[in-house]
Amino acid sequence: MTKAEAFYKARRLAYKGDFSLVEKLYHPDCTHFDHRVGMELNFDMQSAVMSAYENITFGPYRVIYENTDFLCIHRYVRNSLTREPAYWAMISGINYKDGKVIRHETTREDLDYDPSESQNWNWEDYE
Repeated sequence: MTKAEAFYKARRLAYKGDFSLVEKLYHPDCTHFDHRVGMELNFDMQSAVMSAYENITFGPYRVIYENTDFLCIHRYVRNSLTREPAYWAMISGINYKDGKVIRHETTREDLDYDPSESQNWNWEDYE
């Protein structure tokens, strides 16, 4: 499994409350700057934030860059926590130490359209 596949799968499961793969993938000293709250989060804090977003659906992803020490991945996300679904495009930069995620930072852009429209995929394939 590539780094991108492992990261994508672990995050999807974590947002549904299953942290088994995140715990294997992330270094215990991992940090993440969360732009939504404007602060640095450690591993335990990240887990708490992820569990609050169980209505998130990750759509397809594509790798921008991947090597043994770094991964840059683009993902589409649908947030069903609001009355009308919200859509995001996310780009994450992930640094690795000893094969585990040591640093993770994501930027998110709000989209004013459903990115699955006129595409060859749909959200139901990713639920």
